[in-house]
Amino acid sequence: MGRLKVQQVRSIIGRQKNQRDTLRSLGLKRIGDVVVKEDRPEIRGMLATVPHLIDVEEVD
Repeated sequence: MGRLKVQQVRSIIGRQKNQRDTLRSLGLKRIGDVVVKEDRPEIRGMLATVPHLIDVEEVD
């Protein structure tokens, strides 16, 4: 199974609560934060909730 590098690129100020909670659950707290997550359906669903706030790329 692959891995995904997720970086927060936009602010959560003024966003809906579910979007703020999703970023926090991913481990992102501020612009520029980067986390590496396993490529699983649960994570993909979380990423689909906030595509306008993050950049995602696959890593080996």
